[in-house]
Order: sequence, then structure tokens, then C-alpha cells
Amino acid sequence: MLAAPQILAVIVVALAMVPALAHALEMPGKMRLGSDAYFAVQRIYYPGFTIAGVGEPAGFIAVGVLLLVTPRETSAFWLAFAALLGLAGMQAIYWIFIHPVNKVWVRGESVDRVGARFFSLGRSSADTRGTLDWTVLRNRWEYAHVARAVLAAASFILLVIAGFLESPPGS
Repeated sequence: MLAAPQILAVIVVALAMVPALAHALEMPGKMRLGSDAYFAVQRIYYPGFTIAGVGEPAGFIAVGVLLLVTPRETSAFWLAFAALLGLAGMQAIYWIFIHPVNKVWVRGESVDRVGARFFSLGRSSADTRGTLDWTVLRNRWEYAHVARAVLAAASFILLVIAGFLESPPGS
């Protein structure tokens, strides 16, 4: 039987995976849009996807707790550890590649106080390599989200496999 920390980690990482996969799945259609339509679509993400982003730190914490209660000598521990690295990679991609572009996308938008504080974090929008070429920013944003979706799915799958290793079917 799966333990509560395993179940919680799988559920919370699934919640973190959903927005990442949503971005990746919509990419082919969005890449066909012109600049006006693309910017109109980008504006719909806030605040919904910002709120959904809570799943990522919660997933990181849940997997961290799972690691604390999983014996180190088990395969499940190392699979969960690899899942944690995937979640850390998601955060790195977000803060290095996506957040600076998000700051460009929300420039001039009306965001609430919490959103304004969030978008003030990290590197300035000038860190988008000095370019405001929307296609360069679009490509950076879109492909980075695909990379995050891959890491999220891998982390989720690793946790599910770890759960089955700890509790084989029929036991």
C-alpha cells in the first residue's frame, strides 16, 4: 500500500505538471499566431497560471518530505530524488528563461499587488538579451515551457514508478 507521503507527492506533482503540459500542448497553435493575436493570448494567463504555479513549490516540498521518510538504500528513494531534480530543473528554467519574458509580456498590464510583487522578482526584463523582437521572446518562452513539461512529466512518472516499487501490485 502506498504511504500518505507518496500519495501526496504524486498528487501535488501532478498538479504542478498540468499547467506545464497545457503550455506545451498549446504551443503548435500559438506558433502560428501573428504578434497581435499572440499578445492577446498571452494576457489570458494571468492570474490563473500564476496561481497554478503554487503547485511547483508544493510539489518540491512534498517530494522533499517523501525523501525524508524513504529509506536511502531503496530504489524508490533514488527515483524520488531524480523527481526532485526534475522539479528543481523546472524552477531553474522558469526563473532563467521564462520569468524575464513574462515581465515583458505583462509590461503595461494591470496586475494586482501580489502579481506586481511576483513580477518584480528576479532579473529585469532587460535581461531578455536586449531584444524586444517578439518572435525571439515567443520562441524562448514556448520552448522553455516544453522543456518544463518534459521535466514535470518525468518527475511525475518517476514518482509513480517509485510508488509501485515500494508497493508491488498484489502485495
